[in-house]
Amino acid sequence: MLSPGEIKKEIEERLKAYLSRDKSGIRKELLTLFIRIRSLTISEIHARLNERFSISIKAVASMVGIIASRIGILHVRRNAEGTNSVYEVKEQYLDVMTRIVAAS
Repeated sequence: MLSPGEIKKEIEERLKAYLSRDKSGIRKELLTLFIRIRSLTISEIHARLNERFSISIKAVASMVGIIASRIGILHVRRNAEGTNSVYEVKEQYLDVMTRIVAAS
């Protein structure tokens, strides 16, 4: 079992690898949105990213799914009506996320 420090180091490596494949800057913009707002739905993210990038809502959902499942820095919960999933940054990884995004 990994210690909390080892888990943070693993998260850091995953974030660096994720951002290293960011050719258009959209991944960095998505992570920056989560750093600033911390709790977003897919449609909210799509609306904000679509201001600067041409991207489908399915592509946004895919990117958020990867961040939530493979990188492991997001919580997913249902809104009060149970109609939409709300993605939230896990507070314990916010400092790592902020540092990696600022350095990229």
